[in-house]
Amino acid sequence: MNGKLLSLMMTTLMTASALAGCAGGDDVDLDDADGGYTYASDVDNHRMLMGDVCDIKDLSGSYDWDAVAEIYEDGEYAEKSDGSYRTLMGFADDSGKNHAYDAYYGADGSWHDFVYAAIKGTGAFAGESDTVRDQITEKGVQNGIMTAYAIHELNAAVIKAEAGNFGTDDAQHAWDEGWAFYHGPDDSEHDYDGCGPYATADKRAGNFGTANADGTAATNVATLAAMNDGLAALKAEDLQGVKDARDEVLKNIVIVYSQASVRYASKMTDDLAAADTADYDKHQAEGHAFFRVIEAYVSEYTSVCYNTVAHRTTADTSQAGCEGYAYYNASEDNNSMNYTGCYNIVTHQTTEDDKTTCEAYTWLANYGSNNIVAMFDLSNDGDATKDYEADIRSWLQPAWNHYGITADDIGTLQ
Repeated sequence: MNGKLLSLMMTTLMTASALAGCAGGDDVDLDDADGGYTYASDVDNHRMLMGDVCDIKDLSGSYDWDAVAEIYEDGEYAEKSDGSYRTLMGFADDSGKNHAYDAYYGADGSWHDFVYAAIKGTGAFAGESDTVRDQITEKGVQNGIMTAYAIHELNAAVIKAEAGNFGTDDAQHAWDEGWAFYHGPDDSEHDYDGCGPYATADKRAGNFGTANADGTAATNVATLAAMNDGLAALKAEDLQGVKDARDEVLKNIVIVYSQASVRYASKMTDDLAAADTADYDKHQAEGHAFFRVIEAYVSEYTSVCYNTVAHRTTADTSQAGCEGYAYYNASEDNNSMNYTGCYNIVTHQTTEDDKTTCEAYTWLANYGSNNIVAMFDLSNDGDATKDYEADIRSWLQPAWNHYGITADDIGTLQ
């Protein structure tokens, strides 16, 4: 048999096998509930978008970039009533969405720019290996775009509720869409519910010992409860209850992708110790994509107040507090406090600092986040003397404090 023909046949068979678990969107059994959440409205079209995610994951894993691009751009399973298709690109590349990513990155369609560059091998991913492009594509679609889509819909529900539109065609419908994008259909004949953020949460809980006896992540238990509470609040026209539920979902998203970021930072340390550059590049790409899911939501809370003389940080959590230190001399300043020493005019705290040290406090905006981004930057070849797990935990701790996330919530990497 001709060698080229044999190669083509093998590629076709491998692709068909990869798609076997996800093909057949027409026969998915869509009842009125997924994963313990009962929908108040018809979101079947939205649920089926998870089929596109599954096929993209499979095709990306076999480096079939043209097929990935086709599904991403044109859609496959989420057919609308007018015969057009809901597409991943359509959401990711749109403007005016109710999430923090586009404002944070300073560009409309920020998730599209990130994922599409990996699919096409352009921009930041020009010259990167297929392995790196695959990890960015898979993680970017499953976790980045689908999480952004879910957050957008939950915020849309709040906005509709604020306008007094609590009904099944308004806020409740948007709320339902949020769960559809986070979880996906749970038809036992298909693996669509294994391709969304919900599935990632279960995997990370397994890594950190935060799953229950059934293997369900504590974050997913909490998220499901919040989703059900939020829907009940919408039905009761309880606006604050809806906002509280939305905030609980976001908190658990931060936990999930903190776990993911910590895990791959740890793997990078191990890879450097083993001098395994291929695995280092792969794990760095995974961490890069995972951290991007929460960067816009944690960055400002990783800022620190740093003393450039004493080389220490303080407990100050605001720029005003950090910049409020001043040295007073009672004999020279004739100040009303009759005080000599370092005094903070915002927090009203005193320190034992001398004048030089007192005047050296500097606010480092997004300090922890910037360090994490630098660590996961694909051009960073790493430092084998670093303990990246310890570093990333310390950099994220202020954000965890802000969200009320405990050490038990994050867990211990197994």
